[in-house]
Amino acid sequence: MPGKYRCVEFTDMRISINELEKWSNKNMYEEKVVLCGANSYEKKYYLNPDFEALPQEIQDELKILCVLYTEDVGGILTLVFEEDGTLCFEVTTEDFDPMFDEIGSKLKIKEIQQTKEELLRSLELYYKVFFLGEEI
Repeated sequence: MPGKYRCVEFTDMRISINELEKWSNKNMYEEKVVLCGANSYEKKYYLNPDFEALPQEIQDELKILCVLYTEDVGGILTLVFEEDGTLCFEVTTEDFDPMFDEIGSKLKIKEIQQTKEELLRSLELYYKVFFLGEEI
């Protein structure tokens, strides 16, 4: 469908933990570990430097996934690992954002979970083995 996706340039960024806390309102290393995220307000994408060992194709796929999500529905999407290694989608918005599509957000996350199931399971396994020290 022509015109469905708008072209927007998202820049890679390296941000401090303090700036990341502003996005997710949580300390990155207390209970959850942030994998990556995209911010539609600042047009930026973040990949946690601890995950730079992931293959470039996986890093690219994560960037595309996050950026397309925020362009479709707005807000801020952050992929985080829970303490047990479960990968979760966290969505936040600026107060009273009239452009954020809450229903579209839920539908888009469900679509991502179905179409990228193998990727998401692989990331969980990677995290459990290399970060939590679990054995397969």
